[in-house]
Amino acid sequence: MTATTTAPPAALPVQAPTQPSARLRAWATRAPLLPALIFMIVVTQLPFVATLVISFFDWNALYPKARHFTGLDNYRQVLTDADLRHSVWTTVLLTVTVVLASLVLGLLLALLLDRRFAGRGVVRTLLIAPFLVVPVAAALLWKHVLYNPEYGLFNGLLHYVGGPQPDWISHTPLLAVEASLVWQWTPFMMLILLAGLQSRDQQQLEAARVDGANDWQIFRHLTLPHLRRYLELGALLGSIYIVQNFDAVFTITSGGLGTANLPYTVYQSFYQAHENGLASAAGVLVVIGSIVIATFALRVVSSLFREEVSRA
Repeated sequence: MTATTTAPPAALPVQAPTQPSARLRAWATRAPLLPALIFMIVVTQLPFVATLVISFFDWNALYPKARHFTGLDNYRQVLTDADLRHSVWTTVLLTVTVVLASLVLGLLLALLLDRRFAGRGVVRTLLIAPFLVVPVAAALLWKHVLYNPEYGLFNGLLHYVGGPQPDWISHTPLLAVEASLVWQWTPFMMLILLAGLQSRDQQQLEAARVDGANDWQIFRHLTLPHLRRYLELGALLGSIYIVQNFDAVFTITSGGLGTANLPYTVYQSFYQAHENGLASAAGVLVVIGSIVIATFALRVVSSLFREEVSRA
């Protein structure tokens, strides 16, 4: 008898545990952010779309049945009407003046706080305080505590030295609004520029001092070029907020005496003239201008991040 041998059965291939696809993993990481994204779309984008649609209609709230589609007529009126053009010019002038003055004062204060001296922490806290005040409260403080011609601090000091007693808001209305905004936004610029000063290469500064460079030469050739990105960032972020400022103009001058900026004109067109379409068109232009400025700000921020990563 011949013994027969049977071959062992072939081993079945072991299946590896299935791995989730890359697309599924991507959606799993994004899922926790979906509620926040939906909330932002509902709160910000849907109202903007509604405002954009209304801006193409001649829509007076007092005569709702007379509304009709007008296309770009509201935008044409915003850009050609003398009062609206003046509000645009006031907005530009207010923004440029406040941002430049805040940057200069913020740079000086940042250079001061970059040095070591007794009580630097207390001084830094006091200098930051104006930025933490509610904008309406800050405007009321300047209007009644400082500008008031009868009991204001400015006229009190002038009376003490025998000077004149001007009505600050009536004589210099736009300057009164600008001063209050500069006071409030200088700490913001100071913090940005102070962060830039503290990120300088100390070895490079020491090498310049060893080579005989004085403080002005170090500031001009090393510090100022290093702060260029931070100056641009402060100017762009400040412009975004000042362009949309409403509190100071409304509280101090109520938009009178040539101080009405574009946000106040939007308020006036909507709540006083009840021109929903015209106010929506002006509001859309404000948003577009803010988006343009914000785009440049994001580019500056991303370039700063790239510089920090390359330096690390």
